[in-house]
Amino acid sequence: MKGIEAVIAELAHSSVPVLLIGEPGTGKRTIAHRIHMSSGQSRGEFEALKCSELVPDTMATYLGFTAATLYLDEIGNLSSDCQESLIALLLKPDPAARVVGGSSRELEGEMRSGNFREDLYYRLSAVCLRIPPLRQRKEDIPSLTNFFLSRYSAIFNREIPSLSSATRQLFLDYSWPGNLRELEAAARAIAAVGDESVAMGGLRSLLARPDNGGNGSKISLKEAARAASREAEKELILKVLARTRWNRRRAAKELQISYKALLYKLKQIGYEGYGTV
Repeated sequence: MKGIEAVIAELAHSSVPVLLIGEPGTGKRTIAHRIHMSSGQSRGEFEALKCSELVPDTMATYLGFTAATLYLDEIGNLSSDCQESLIALLLKPDPAARVVGGSSRELEGEMRSGNFREDLYYRLSAVCLRIPPLRQRKEDIPSLTNFFLSRYSAIFNREIPSLSSATRQLFLDYSWPGNLRELEAAARAIAAVGDESVAMGGLRSLLARPDNGGNGSKISLKEAARAASREAEKELILKVLARTRWNRRRAAKELQISYKALLYKLKQIGYEGYGTV
């Protein structure tokens, strides 16, 4: 990453196009924004577009210099007509907008198969930055975790949680197939709940399970978020029931749900026969 930062500093002196290659979630959009902020273009707008959603008419609008830096996410998904519009912009002697393309797959294959223009590829890839996945830069995990915990604790108006050594070691040992996006989701869940033990009750079993060993694991961010949410909900229900001395109707009223909904949730967490009416 230090090498990438050095290239970003050099890019500040020009407006040459840049190609960013990296797995989903590695932070390509963030790096594109850093390129924008470090250069003279920072006085203008930064525009990020999903190439799969672009059509020639809208492409022409964005290429009308409405932005100083144009980030094209998954540039390999550009239609042939949009590719033609883009190459016309890049052929200008002094284009007003810097183009930064991002791709989670190598584009040489797309070029050989005729899906991606050869002239466009070579113009974009003159400066090509390959963003390493998080599993290859684990030394960054502690500082990134602290950054995300601070950000979401401020958003949720909570104190920044202090993670146990066991959780921090788990974060270092895990392969993070979803990269920064997945780490951010885990930190967000911990900050939202405000209690590491509760949030990690749902996340730990997912992060530590044997099928997470490499990229492409079956684990998903949605699954991790659901697990954390279920664990937090269970903890809250049990706390309210203890406070109401296991009076289920009082607990339902305090939880602002129907009595029937509480009974259903108690059945889900294995406490169906507990408490009084």
